[in-house]
Amino acid sequence: MEALIPVINKLQDVFNTVGADVIQLPQIAVVGTQSSGKSSVLESLVGRDLLPRGTGVVTRRPLILQLVHVDPGDARKNDDGGNEGEEWGKFLHTKSQIYTDFEEIRQEIENETERISGNNKGISDDPIHLKIFSPNVVNLTLVDLPGITKVPVGDQPQDIEVQIKDLILKHISNPNCIILAVTAANTDMATSEALKVAREVDPDGRRTLAVVTKLDLMDAGTDAMDVLMGRVIPVKLGLIGVVNRSQLDINNKKSVTDAIRDEHAFLQKKYPSLANRNGTKYLARTLNRLLMHHIRDCLPDLKTRINVLAAQYQSLLGSYGEPVEDQSATLLQLITKFATEYCNTIEGTAKYIETAELCGGARICYIFHETFGRTLESVDPLGGLSTIDILTAIRNATGPRPSLFVPEVSFELLVKKQVKRLEEPSLRCVELVHEEMQRIIQHCSNYSTQELQRFPKLHEAIVEVVTSLLRKRLPITNDMVHNLVAIELAYINTKHPDFADACGVMNNNIEEQRRNRMRELPAAVPRDKSVGKGPSGPTGASGELLAYGADMDGAKAPAAGPQGEQDGTGNWRGMLKKGEEAPGSGPGSPLRGVVNLLDVPAPVARKLSSREQRDCEVIERLIKSYFLIVRKNIQDSVPKAVMHFLVNHVKDSLQSELVGQLYKSGLLNDLLTESEDMAQRRKEAADMLQALQKASQVIAEIRETHLW
Repeated sequence: MEALIPVINKLQDVFNTVGADVIQLPQIAVVGTQSSGKSSVLESLVGRDLLPRGTGVVTRRPLILQLVHVDPGDARKNDDGGNEGEEWGKFLHTKSQIYTDFEEIRQEIENETERISGNNKGISDDPIHLKIFSPNVVNLTLVDLPGITKVPVGDQPQDIEVQIKDLILKHISNPNCIILAVTAANTDMATSEALKVAREVDPDGRRTLAVVTKLDLMDAGTDAMDVLMGRVIPVKLGLIGVVNRSQLDINNKKSVTDAIRDEHAFLQKKYPSLANRNGTKYLARTLNRLLMHHIRDCLPDLKTRINVLAAQYQSLLGSYGEPVEDQSATLLQLITKFATEYCNTIEGTAKYIETAELCGGARICYIFHETFGRTLESVDPLGGLSTIDILTAIRNATGPRPSLFVPEVSFELLVKKQVKRLEEPSLRCVELVHEEMQRIIQHCSNYSTQELQRFPKLHEAIVEVVTSLLRKRLPITNDMVHNLVAIELAYINTKHPDFADACGVMNNNIEEQRRNRMRELPAAVPRDKSVGKGPSGPTGASGELLAYGADMDGAKAPAAGPQGEQDGTGNWRGMLKKGEEAPGSGPGSPLRGVVNLLDVPAPVARKLSSREQRDCEVIERLIKSYFLIVRKNIQDSVPKAVMHFLVNHVKDSLQSELVGQLYKSGLLNDLLTESEDMAQRRKEAADMLQALQKASQVIAEIRETHLW
């Protein structure tokens, strides 16, 4: 059991070397108001004058004081550095220097305090570590904290009260810390700031021990019997009264040994029934016992905590990587790993699979079959074409000659215009795939090859090479997609099997409609056969002319028949008559009708004749049928072109491109330069891991029998 406190001292030494607070070790923190006698209690426990003394703020930095008991004849064996004296001290900040003169220790504490906190009452939370070896002490670890104050003095900041309280709470909030609350006997216990602060973090009082100082300075006629018996404020770990040296005793160089003897005499005289449960020696034994039991209770959790942290720091150190020894091999390894991860991300075999969103090859597949496919399907085969547009195209394709049939040129012109609309979504598909290939670079850098984070210049160079390769392939892929659409525009294959089938179905429908009209024809045949005869059958060529161009004013084209004959004119004469009867024409302006005939007819909304309607329907059906065939081809060929010219080409040539651009002897040093803080972080992680491993060994040395 006695071996537990040195074990904790060893752990404290181990973690002090790395300056970390990751492990909360068991210790005793001394808390009290300014000049309540905290430092005097510590000196009594040590048995020597070693702490700065005086009025006002004296303790301005936390002092972690480790008391190590050594046997009188065994000093050299217990001291790491070897020493011939019986009592000596060592500071952490002076490394292995040994102090045998306790006056020097006091002076060093003052110097170190002023070095950090200044020489005019300022405070700091940076602790001073002091280890005292002596045969006259029990094994203890104590922390002397600045006294609680209310009013700033000297160059202390206005919030000095808050600063000191925060500093105290930082130490006593540790659940493995025993709180030694020091209160002067000549003040009311109900106003004790030390007990108030202790209750904030330890409301049950399970780890609070109260010390009542200055028992000899109480007013005449009063005593501390009720306080020491716990009747005023009960404290679970108990209350212990002590008598310290006065300032006059210190000035007269009264030794601590004499002070302890006088204290014992005072207690026997003033509090005989309580003398054996008060005093400095009883306080030292109580603290030693409390700390040992507390360490025993904390040790299992402490062991678990150290092992967990060791595993975490081992993993962290692994992520930082080893220092580079063979630069060529390291560079080649990183390049190969990046290229492999890039290709694996596209193939879907990457080690790190994204769960939040689609990425890599899965996203490219989504672009091809969802984004691109739906976009093409949303393109209307007749989008942007009105019936008037189709009719105008048919009329323009006939030139000056009246047409007997629907001109084939009009179909080609119109279908090419519609097919051209597939080019923009196809190029957009290439752009989306290119963007995803860019995103894969970042994905591989973040998730797959964390080693690249160590070498920012190499990371930048790899990103630049891959981006350049993608940029180089983009225009080639775009040209291929342009060509795919151009190929479809170059030759309108009306003999395509799917198109022939569609035309066959449509011809059957038209033939049936023609037969239906033939059945109704006798009722509409004009009596004068000469007018109705012509190369195109009963309707005649003149009827066709009217169907296309005669009636641009919105009136229905009249059928050739008796009316034309009675007027004594042919159909073209009827048109001329209409021109002469136009508004503004008359005897005064004989040429105005002719000018109107030469004007370009503007397409206007009107009711179409049956033939116009039929011809438009034929063209619309043909366009729709052929457009669907081309769209199917484009939907199939564009993804294939993108995969061949962009995705697969980049996959196949990525590693060779990276090696060719980066694997050069002149670039090795520059590319494998680590980021400024990486080496520092690796060193810190390695030091912490070493400390944790050493701490784990120290705890492992404790046998189970030591705990009980």
